[in-house]
Amino acid sequence: MAASMCDVFSFCVGVAGPARVAVEVRFVSSAKGKGLFATQPIRKGETIFVERPLVAAQFLWNALYRYRACDHCLRALEKAEENAQRLTGKPGQVLPHPELCTVRKDLHQNCPHCRVTYCSAECRLAAAEQYHQILCPGPSQDDPAHPLNKLQEAWRSVHYPPETASIMLMARMVATVKQAKDKDRWIRLFSQFCNKTANEEEEIVHKLLGDKFKGQLELLRRLFTEALYEEALSQWFTPDGFRSLFALVGTNGQGIGTSSLSQWVHACDALELKPQDREQLDAFIDQLYKDIEAATGEFLNCEGSGLFMLQSCCNHSCVPNAETSFPENNFLLHVTALEDIKPGEEICISYLDCCQRERSRHSRHKILRENYLFVCSCPKCLAEADEPNMTSEEEEEEEEEEGEPEDAELGDEMTDV
Repeated sequence: MAASMCDVFSFCVGVAGPARVAVEVRFVSSAKGKGLFATQPIRKGETIFVERPLVAAQFLWNALYRYRACDHCLRALEKAEENAQRLTGKPGQVLPHPELCTVRKDLHQNCPHCRVTYCSAECRLAAAEQYHQILCPGPSQDDPAHPLNKLQEAWRSVHYPPETASIMLMARMVATVKQAKDKDRWIRLFSQFCNKTANEEEEIVHKLLGDKFKGQLELLRRLFTEALYEEALSQWFTPDGFRSLFALVGTNGQGIGTSSLSQWVHACDALELKPQDREQLDAFIDQLYKDIEAATGEFLNCEGSGLFMLQSCCNHSCVPNAETSFPENNFLLHVTALEDIKPGEEICISYLDCCQRERSRHSRHKILRENYLFVCSCPKCLAEADEPNMTSEEEEEEEEEEGEPEDAELGDEMTDV
């Protein structure tokens, strides 16, 4: 049974009240499925919609390595200076303009039973109302024999960083249905996400779990069933149903990144300073990111994933007219126009990062086939159809020959949360 448009748009939020949602979902083709289209003119730079996820969860290795985030909305909980100290490995690291940090530790709250941390009373109550009553381990939070802890440990043993999914996203889906008064509504909502064939599902599971995925998937299914079985979702716990649930999360999960340091950097960028002061602050931030790169590498943010109904309807383009971001330092997804969009025009985002979009058509198609199981036919790919194929290895050799400028910018890419 299909979810109504009221169900779909109920997860859109506004900054100051109900959101103006200038879009509609339409069927595009059997190959592409659904798409999102503008219903009125949208200007470049305009926020098209803001959406909260049906469910979201922090990645398990990310949490284990002390990337502290709200257990519900993934808001970063560290002060910007604490964040910088941990990422640089320098306990004495001091940030100028500490007043620009937006983290409010006085608002943080813990679950009274298992002590997981939330950024606010609102998030603690929202989690308890939707799924946490089922998932709360109580005093068994650190007991390795607790069914949920066994499930999480098994997941960490087969899915290593860089992480792209979490078994706890699936657990929160089940717990949401188990707690819901209207179970059918939530089942309808989750059924809206795109489905794959059995062979495609196996490819996705293989990508997430590696070569021994069949045995690992069965182990996870058994532990998942022991911890969370729900009669209303009995199909999800069968071998075929669990594989489909896995593929749903692997295909539709949208990565979420939050960072109190990134928020501080953006606030610094907005300061009105004398030229000399601006130069000094920019130099400080550039050096800070170089220190972080040396100590931590690419793992800068609190990271997780979520299921977003409207965002999941956005198809890919290598020349997107919209982009996603998380500027509020939590799980609220903003979709912003990169150019003027006319009524009736499809709203497309890119599943590739900015560097991947600059690679050859052949390499872009390889990434999309391996990760999303489709061949792109966007305007850029069609225009480059007659160009000779260049393999990824050839491109990488070219990049190595060209080299990276010594003072290459690190800040922009790292702070784009």
